[in-house]
Amino acid sequence: MRTSSEAKLQDAPQPRRWVPEARPLRRDGRYVLYWMTAARRWRDNFALEHALATATALDVPVLVLEALRVDYPWSSYRVHRFFLDGMAANHRAFSAAGVLHYPYVEPSPGAGRGLLAALASQAALVVTDHYPGHFLPAMLRAAVAKVDARFEVIDGCGLLPLQAGGRVFTTAASFRRHLQKSLEPHLLAFPAAEPLWQQGRWPEAEVDPGILRRWPPATLAALEADAPWAALPFGEQVAPVPCRGGAAAAEVALRRFLDHDLAHYLSERQSYSPDRSSKLSAYLHAGHLSPHGVCRALWAQCGWHPGRVAARATGSREGWWGAPPEVEAYLDQLVTWRELNYNNAFGEPLRSQTLESLPRWAQATLAAHAGDPRRECYGMEALAKAETEDRVWNVAQRQLVNEGRIHNMLRMLWGKRILEWTHSPQEALRVMVDLNNRFALDGRDPNSYGGILWVLGKFDRPWVPERPIYGTVRYMSSEATRRKAKLGRL
Repeated sequence: MRTSSEAKLQDAPQPRRWVPEARPLRRDGRYVLYWMTAARRWRDNFALEHALATATALDVPVLVLEALRVDYPWSSYRVHRFFLDGMAANHRAFSAAGVLHYPYVEPSPGAGRGLLAALASQAALVVTDHYPGHFLPAMLRAAVAKVDARFEVIDGCGLLPLQAGGRVFTTAASFRRHLQKSLEPHLLAFPAAEPLWQQGRWPEAEVDPGILRRWPPATLAALEADAPWAALPFGEQVAPVPCRGGAAAAEVALRRFLDHDLAHYLSERQSYSPDRSSKLSAYLHAGHLSPHGVCRALWAQCGWHPGRVAARATGSREGWWGAPPEVEAYLDQLVTWRELNYNNAFGEPLRSQTLESLPRWAQATLAAHAGDPRRECYGMEALAKAETEDRVWNVAQRQLVNEGRIHNMLRMLWGKRILEWTHSPQEALRVMVDLNNRFALDGRDPNSYGGILWVLGKFDRPWVPERPIYGTVRYMSSEATRRKAKLGRL
């Protein structure tokens, strides 16, 4: 028979919780294991908050496992360094609160195999993050199949829970209208800003010494160092960028945007210099920053509260939030567009990264023009090195290589020209995905795939006149982009 506390924990309705297998809590578990995979932060974290609350109800400590494998697709030291920064920041925070943080960095492919199962064998249950992209869904399915423990998967991907989407949306307008009808109650159900500090020092979990010997956790000093991580057998040889990862760095970037760029966001967001974009995408992708945390700080900045949203859903980009115009413009990017891409990744996991996810008109027009002559075609390495005839495109590619990001305005042109310079839409998609995932800190994310496929007509409408190669897919010229982005003479 279950205890009353167990019944409450397992049966209470939680719209962000998913239980893949109806397994019972392990009554003799020594801790609640939080397997931190996507929400790699200690602030604004639904999963961490749930793990702490469950552990409190069961009167056991929490153990946080944050692991980093070496053989993920497009693995490189650039991506690894960004995640290692986050692990170091988390280690400091959890240690200060008395919560045992287990940072494991795989030294070779497969070396970490068995660690989760070993830790879970002594856990009351395993709490982990829900994320609909990259290799994480397959990794979770494999873990649930192999590990004999109760899993509770918590969705902290966006303001609207993924399951509240109801269907896959094909345009921003239709999704925006759904948000305006459905989002208001979720604006009042944010995660705790700092769940670690809701009580005194937490009791620290104990891990079997044999597990620690078999899979030694990284020390703080090692996480902060370059050796030996830079020499790991990565799939790609891509050097780190100056941008550092971690929750502290994310907070600095957020503060810089709010204090210096937000006021100019609406009027100058297309400008390359000065660049008024938020520059937060990498932190959101890595889980070092939560969309809830961004909104919390943004709303505090402008004195907004959920009671200001309009009662009627119109689907309009302006007016529903009842916030200053620059805030509404940024929220449309952070909430509408980002969560639209997550909605597609969640609802169509196999199609959302392919040409099949394009609207029928886009598939048809691209197919009809797939054989159109190309004036110039470039190989992958020439593109990677920004060795093209187009100086504007080269600026975008060099920024991707040197900074791990592309300015929002240049990113659109970057993809459009790749369509012109490759032999087919299929090849264009492969090239865009490979370049973006190889160099971008926010590559491999549902939002990145959505942006790439937008280049080919996703979420868009037909445009006239019909052009060679593009058909009725939206065209962009380098000269117009140079003017709008204020690139000046190149």
